[in-house]
Formats: sequence, C-alpha cells, structure tokens
Amino acid sequence: MTLPLNDPLFAALDAWIAEHFDDEVAFLQALVRVPTDTPPGDNAPHAERTAELLAQFGYQAERHAVPADAVRAAGLQSITNLIVRRPQGAGAGGVGPTIALNAHGDVVPPGDGWTHPPYAAEIVDGALYGRAAAVSKSDFATYTFATRALEAVAAAQAARGLALRGTVELHFTYDEEFGGELGPGWLLAQGLTRPDLLLAAGFGHEVITAHNGCLQLAVTVHGVMAHAAIPHTGVDALQGANAILNALYAQNTVLRQRSSQVAGITHPYLNVGRIEGGTNTNVVPGQVLLKLDRRMIPEEDPVAVEAALRQLISEAAATVPGITVRIDRLLLAHAMQPLPGNRPLVAALQRHGQAVLGEPLAERGTPLYTDARLYAERGIPAVIYGAGPRSVRESNAKRADEHLQLSDLQAATRVVARMLADLLIA
Repeated sequence: MTLPLNDPLFAALDAWIAEHFDDEVAFLQALVRVPTDTPPGDNAPHAERTAELLAQFGYQAERHAVPADAVRAAGLQSITNLIVRRPQGAGAGGVGPTIALNAHGDVVPPGDGWTHPPYAAEIVDGALYGRAAAVSKSDFATYTFATRALEAVAAAQAARGLALRGTVELHFTYDEEFGGELGPGWLLAQGLTRPDLLLAAGFGHEVITAHNGCLQLAVTVHGVMAHAAIPHTGVDALQGANAILNALYAQNTVLRQRSSQVAGITHPYLNVGRIEGGTNTNVVPGQVLLKLDRRMIPEEDPVAVEAALRQLISEAAATVPGITVRIDRLLLAHAMQPLPGNRPLVAALQRHGQAVLGEPLAERGTPLYTDARLYAERGIPAVIYGAGPRSVRESNAKRADEHLQLSDLQAATRVVARMLADLLIA
C-alpha cells in the first residue's frame, strides 16, 4: 500500500526519529570508537560490540563467523558477519517481502593528516568525525533506527487498520574493502539469507542503481639482482616495471574515449596504487611488485578486459631483455546493472527523499564498486542509499578528517523508515 505523503504515519515516524536521535548518535559514536582497520582486518571484535549494542534494543544478532582458513587466505584476521531478522506484524514469516539493509563495518586505515582523533567520534559544529563515520558505520545507525522507528510507530497505528507484512533484515558485514566475498558474498553462498530486495549503504543524496566493476592485479616483475658497480651482470627489474608502467598509463588515453551510457559514470580508467621492490640503493633490483586497479564501466566485458590487460603487460615486459612477469588476480568485482525489480525501492526512496529533503533524489550510477553487486548477481534487486553528504569528497571518506553531518544522518533515517513503511504496510 502506498499511503499519501500527508498520512499521519509518516509524521509519526519523523517524530520518533527526532525524539530518539541522541540515542542514534550515541550508537554511531560507539561503533566508530571500535577500530576496524582493514588491513589488518581483525573485525570480529567490532561485530561483537555491534551485537551487544543491538541487544540493548531487543535485537538479537545472529553471529556468523567466517572460517579462519578462508579469512587468512584472503589476507585478513577475523570476520564475523551479523544478521538481524525482524518479522513484521501478522505477516511475520510468510506474507510480504523480505527487505535486507546492508552496511559494512570494515574500513581503510586512517592514515595521516587528521585534526580530530580518528576513533574518538568527536562532534564539532554538528558533524561527527571519525574513520567510517560516513562510510559506512553511519548506515549501521541509519538502518537500525529506521527499523526501530517503523516497529514502534506501526504498533501505535494498528488501530487505524494499518498492518505490516514481511521482514526486515539487517546485514552488517566486514569484507567490503577486500571485495565483499567473505561478507555478503559468504552469507549468500551459505544460504543464510535470500532477501527479495536489498538496500545497501549509501554515500550521498542520490539513489544509486548501477556502478562500475573493478579488476585488481598484482604484477611481479622478475629480473636478476646485481651489484650496482657491475650492473651488466644483472637484469634491472625496475626498468622492466617502468616499461610496463608506461604502457599501462598510456591506456588511460584510450580508455577516456569509451563513454558509459549510465548517468554518473564517465569512462574506464586505470590506476597503479602500490609499488614495492629493490633491496638497497647499491643493488640492481631483481624484483618489483606493481598492484593495479582497473575500473570497468557497466558496458565492458570483464573477461575481455582482463585478457587485454594481461596481453598488454606481457608485451611491454618483452621489450626489456631478460625480464619475466607473473600476473595474479587480486579481485574481480563485476559492475552492477539495475534489475527491473528495483523500481519499488527507487520510487519509494525518491518520493520520500523529495518530502524530507525538499529536493529530488536523482537516480544514477557511481564509479565506485560496492557489495550491492553481490546481491544483484544473484538476482536480488539492489539499490544504494543511506546517510551521506552531497558528494563523497565532501565527507572526506577514506581521507583524513572523515565526517558526517548529523543533519544528514537524521534525514537519511527518516527517508529509509518511510520507504520501509511504503513497502511493508498492507
């Protein structure tokens, strides 16, 4: 049932969220204060703390620990994913859709340049500072308090003949920074959940229905070490790496000519994010490691992209005599394409976004890649929306002094609670 925007239910949801907003902020502060730097990726303690906080609201969190050998193989230390299942109203269990709300707790390390402690969760001039304050512990709070508001208000509205049908699931996971396969991917592969619709953590005032894919490769360039005084007795791996780097970066000129038809996504691009090699200043380097990131627009074929990139690297290496290369895939994240079944989510978010924010929420794509694709790959319509600024750059997400305007947190909580009401009220 779609209620008119002036229905008392929506005003009641807004009022409940405002009344309990100090509690929501305190909840987010508690989450930010438990570090989840990935790497090293020791994230089980944060899941345990989250479960304890949820229990204070009467929410029982299922703890799903990923086997240690799988976690270590991924280069992490511990992962416990959480599912909170909240059957709604008389339809608890059978009637109505299951809507999953997913946010990730793992984050990149804070790095340098902070003027506010990254794990103090300080509030200054209406903004909460801290690593993951914006992406995406904020949506642990958004989704939890939107669900709480819905349940509290719907119970009071039952006398009007309004009833909830379906289930809300909170999925709080811990592998987004390394690709999500041990986060939502693991929950889905184990058959622990199969929602009908998915809302994933957002990062701005937009409804995201598509995003880029990502291919990450490790390229190990092998030469032969030698004393710098007699360099002719070795093979300089760095010179080989330089030839590969020049070939890779030349590709960006080509990639700029390929345009996506998805609003919000421009063109593919390639970045070399890490270089390691050499043993000392007076030694010809015998090995250099390059780690690269190739973003793929939704129109590209990931198999063809990887094959072409491998060929480019091999051909560039062959121009330096004595150089050999090993290419290992680190990540292949497919692009997310919109599924037809996502229209109820999009319509409800846009309707209530306009009502709450006073401006339309654009439907568009993003050049990022997210865990939402893992649901979409299994045929589950997925949309991205949550607490955040007008752009990721404004929040300093993954930079020093990451922060979230508390007004944006409250607004997103209102929009999500209203959306749930639209989709679950019979």
